[in-house]
Amino acid sequence: MGKVIAIANQKGGVGKTTTAINLSASLAVLEKKVLLIDADPQANSTSGLNFSPDTESGRTFYEVMIGEIGIEDALIQTEMANLHLVPSHINLVGAEIEMSEMENRAGVLRNVLEPVRNNYDYIIIDCSPSLGIITVNCLAAADSVIIPVQPEFFALEGLGKLLQTIRLVQCEANPDLAIEGFLVTMFDGRTKVHTQVVAELREHFKDMVFRTIIQRNIRLSEAPSHGKPIILYDIMSNGANNYMGLAAELLERNGEKGNEQQQ
Repeated sequence: MGKVIAIANQKGGVGKTTTAINLSASLAVLEKKVLLIDADPQANSTSGLNFSPDTESGRTFYEVMIGEIGIEDALIQTEMANLHLVPSHINLVGAEIEMSEMENRAGVLRNVLEPVRNNYDYIIIDCSPSLGIITVNCLAAADSVIIPVQPEFFALEGLGKLLQTIRLVQCEANPDLAIEGFLVTMFDGRTKVHTQVVAELREHFKDMVFRTIIQRNIRLSEAPSHGKPIILYDIMSNGANNYMGLAAELLERNGEKGNEQQQ
């Protein structure tokens, strides 16, 4: 059964979608079967893999969540053989209202995923930068959560609310939800405050902080505009190296190894 990992942080601009796209692609390169679910109405994971979020296909995460179609009907084959996508659409904004009358509304996504979980090694969910019912669904369906953290002190202050939401989901909907790890993103080693924040994170959260750090990288920021993960856009970049390192570390944490040629 595939492991479901939510990428979540209610603070925007911390590299959440960048991590969802590039971790998924890196795991696919390591010969893992991966499903990326774009659960954000902004649909940046969708456009970042070169699919138009403006197309009224009727086969997006929105239709899946309101029960119009099954998740199998929304799957898209990406440019990478081992990576499928469930696209998002701005219509997802209205799903929270439409789901308000549903029974067990926090467990909708968990039930939705059951038919396809055995088809993938990893299911990665790009959560919305909010703590509404869609994000709660993502956390309730997940085995674990990766929390991207920009190394700024304001970002640390915002972690409290997210951790409170995770504890609430653990108490009421998903007692098995674990924190996979905190991931430092947009790191600039020349900036003293970045080094200080990383040290503080490691002191407070210990081994829950990934060893891998995602460095600030121009090529990484360029890749989405070309509709490609960094591994396809510039395999020699620091960004590609960082995310391949993250994928390898994730597999290590889960007692797995990728293709030996990629180690």
